[in-house]
Amino acid sequence: MGDCCRDAQPFRLCSGLRFLGYIMILLVFAIVAVSYYAVIVVAWGPQLLHGGLLSILAFVIVLLFHLLLVLLLWSYFMVVFHDPGAVPVGWQPASKGTYSALENSVILADHIAIDTRESEFSSTEGSGRRPSIRYCSHCQNNKPPRSHHCSVCQRCVLKMDHHCVWVVNCVGARNYKFFLLFLFYTFLETVLDSLALLPHFIKFFGDARNHSGSPGNLAVTFLSFVLNVAFALSLLCFVVMHTSLVLSNTTTIEVYEKKKAVEWKYDLGKRKNFEQVFGSNKLFWFFPLFSKNDLHDVPALHGLDFPTHSDIEV
Repeated sequence: MGDCCRDAQPFRLCSGLRFLGYIMILLVFAIVAVSYYAVIVVAWGPQLLHGGLLSILAFVIVLLFHLLLVLLLWSYFMVVFHDPGAVPVGWQPASKGTYSALENSVILADHIAIDTRESEFSSTEGSGRRPSIRYCSHCQNNKPPRSHHCSVCQRCVLKMDHHCVWVVNCVGARNYKFFLLFLFYTFLETVLDSLALLPHFIKFFGDARNHSGSPGNLAVTFLSFVLNVAFALSLLCFVVMHTSLVLSNTTTIEVYEKKKAVEWKYDLGKRKNFEQVFGSNKLFWFFPLFSKNDLHDVPALHGLDFPTHSDIEV
């Protein structure tokens, strides 16, 4: 969702997307509430008191449900409230001397063929002569590598992946890990809910025919099962897609750009690519947190500096 919204009508659409995001947050909590009621209150919570193997199975399901729910919500809140990273005002490349004349020409003529000039700068990327310097005509600011302008957030986002209406926020360099963990734990939760509710879903049809059981509980169980199966199948596609993107060190926006490249310069190997998003400390990989060492030693987590093939070779 890059540099769009150039006139009044799309701007209204972008504002509508932000409002839609708040509705999505309520929808997330509604789905969690329905699933909790169906799995814990109706299906497996009462089984804890029966004793025997069934009680042990119920304890395992209830424990896993709450563990995944905590990790899911923790990751979700981190995506919603954590800044993906915005381009600092007046940002300049690290080596300023080589580009001073070029930067001045862009600033003085920012209303004249900006897009043409930007494409010319980008064409030098990978040639070995100098890195590209891009300029955002909306923010009136230079853009670091891999950053893009979000028309919903109205700013340039560092290593922007996409704007997600489900979290009312952009997914970028500083919260991409949290977004991936949210996808992963939500997928596991929906799979667990689907398996836990499957016997009760099958039993639903017998109870419906015999008019036994509470109609409200039957309806909630049926609805929760269908929702969880649908979300599990949908999330599986997203988990597979983003796993592929992480292992190739590519964002959703960069997929097309990568196809045109002979060799993707940010691809440092699967292990290093993974660490560019999750850090190198294994203890923090499955939690929406970064260690102090990773924040200090992995520049890509800050979204301004990204190692490339040439850096590794040197």
